[in-house]
Amino acid sequence: MISQEILFLVLLIINTLVAIVYLVVNLIRKKAAKRSCWFRAIVMFLCPVVGPCFFFFSYLFFKMFFSKPVDLADVVFSKERVRTFVHAEEDRERNMVSLEEAIEITDTDDLRSLMMNVVRGDIQQSLASISLALNSEDTETAHYAASVLQDALNDFRMNVQKQQKLIFKGDENQANIADALIDYMNQVLEQRVFTDLEQKTYVNVMDEVCEVLYNVERERMTSAQYEAVSLRLLEIEEFDKCQKWCERAEYQYPNSLATYTCQLKLFFNSGQKTRFFEVIEALKHSAVVVDNETLELIRVFR
Repeated sequence: MISQEILFLVLLIINTLVAIVYLVVNLIRKKAAKRSCWFRAIVMFLCPVVGPCFFFFSYLFFKMFFSKPVDLADVVFSKERVRTFVHAEEDRERNMVSLEEAIEITDTDDLRSLMMNVVRGDIQQSLASISLALNSEDTETAHYAASVLQDALNDFRMNVQKQQKLIFKGDENQANIADALIDYMNQVLEQRVFTDLEQKTYVNVMDEVCEVLYNVERERMTSAQYEAVSLRLLEIEEFDKCQKWCERAEYQYPNSLATYTCQLKLFFNSGQKTRFFEVIEALKHSAVVVDNETLELIRVFR
């Protein structure tokens, strides 16, 4: 028994010395600051024989099988871009139609399935299409569309009211809130899903929010936002307010195509033919690139 106890004590002493030597060596090499060194030393101290053997053989195994240099002879590092061609899914695309057409031609089961697929996604941009389903012959589809549309419009009303209060009470993030609210409101108002009275009310709110942003930090207003508020005001025949934003857009973004198209629509709808042709002439002599949509717009208006 005494010899066994002596052997056990010797093993403990040797194990302790190994752990201490390991830690001292790493202290000298300035690697003891790493948590892994302290962790290994503690494991070797608490697990006599097993701990040191585990770390020794794992190190030996790594050196034998994983320390060889990687052969990169067959690896090519190139900055050339590769263009991948993905074939169209013809079967899927043949079965795709707009929601407006689907409401007219699909049967009841397909129409209900279509509505479910639509509302699973982002319905914010599909409100106008969903509103068409209100006139569906299928009462269940019409009822479902009405529920979804009502919930979406109620969320819009609540969000606008909440953000409007923050803006007009002078919140420290007033400009940021106004900037985001303009885009949010336009996304819904351009779909014309409200009644005429409510549409007019919210367009005027949008005009007020734009006025706040223009007065506080007008350089943040983009050409798209000028176009949005101008077109929404034009739709409710607020010609004076629309002209105000067209003039501001012309001052801030004189070389933007949207500036010219908004003026063309305003002067045509308000019956100002002389100014309409003046804008066309100005557009011809400007450096603005005219797209096909604008050319078609000019042909129709003329």
